[in-house]
Amino acid sequence: MPRLTTFSKFLITLVIVAIAFFGLRYLSSQMNNNSSGSTGTTSQPSATTTPAKTVEQPSTTTTTATTSSFTYTPTEPVNGKLKGVVELGATGFNSFIVRIDNLKNWKLEKAEFGNSLVMENMATDADVRDGLKRYIGKMLDFGVGGKEIHFVVSSGALKAESTQKIIKALKGLGYVVNTVTPEQEGKLALKAALPRAYDQRAFVVDMGSGNTKISWMQNGQVSAVETHGSKYYQNNLNPTTVYQEASAKAKQVPTAQRQTCFIIGGVPFELAKQTRNGKERYTVLKAPDGYTADGEKQKAGLNIYKAIADATGCKQVVFDWDANFTIGFLLTL
Repeated sequence: MPRLTTFSKFLITLVIVAIAFFGLRYLSSQMNNNSSGSTGTTSQPSATTTPAKTVEQPSTTTTTATTSSFTYTPTEPVNGKLKGVVELGATGFNSFIVRIDNLKNWKLEKAEFGNSLVMENMATDADVRDGLKRYIGKMLDFGVGGKEIHFVVSSGALKAESTQKIIKALKGLGYVVNTVTPEQEGKLALKAALPRAYDQRAFVVDMGSGNTKISWMQNGQVSAVETHGSKYYQNNLNPTTVYQEASAKAKQVPTAQRQTCFIIGGVPFELAKQTRNGKERYTVLKAPDGYTADGEKQKAGLNIYKAIADATGCKQVVFDWDANFTIGFLLTL
């Protein structure tokens, strides 16, 4: 067999190199295709999982869990006048001094909360007189005129047996006692707690010990309904029944008004204390399931809160540290 020439050897080598080059290129292309197919297969379950989470998000038990702040700033009163009000509530005396201008813009200047003396029927005539004189004296010292001090009895307090002797003591001191129905109280709470910018997209909850008021504005008219208060357990009421009845009342809030809920009252106050940032006016509450009840009153209040949250699907529940229905009363004068 004849020997290969140098040129023939060169051609054979060139062919082998070409075959190796194109072979490796083909193998590389196949590996890339397999890798792409594998990535698509892996990501598919992720695409399936995401919609499942989206479906779960609207759950009414977690309506406010992702909201952390509320940045609304109320309009400051201009050349406002000091006015004072003492609230006789279902759990004691509270006093508020506010500055109100001619446009009904207001600012809380001072607040003082009393002891629980009414619902537990522990107040004596001397307790009532001394407590009221103390509140009145502090208001006068602060600069409130004597004729600008008012007294309001909450609708929940009217249900307590000891309330009448407290009213009698007030009249004995020469003061007019203003009483309100639950519906009136709910409307007054809205007047104080609902910012004008939110009157077409929010509602108000005033959760007291004796009752809870839910109010909203629609077509320029204010509506208010009453349900159980956070001490319903003292009347041996079934929590499930309370939940259902509170839920039914909350469902009366028009759909357009359910975006934000402004809430005030004793139990909301205790919940807001857990997450308040400094001295902020507004604190966004967590969803009801985000709290652990401390005592029967909080447990009952959380049950009512959950009923309202579930019924309305409200995405933002805001506690107002300054508002009170009695301030709404002052705004009507």
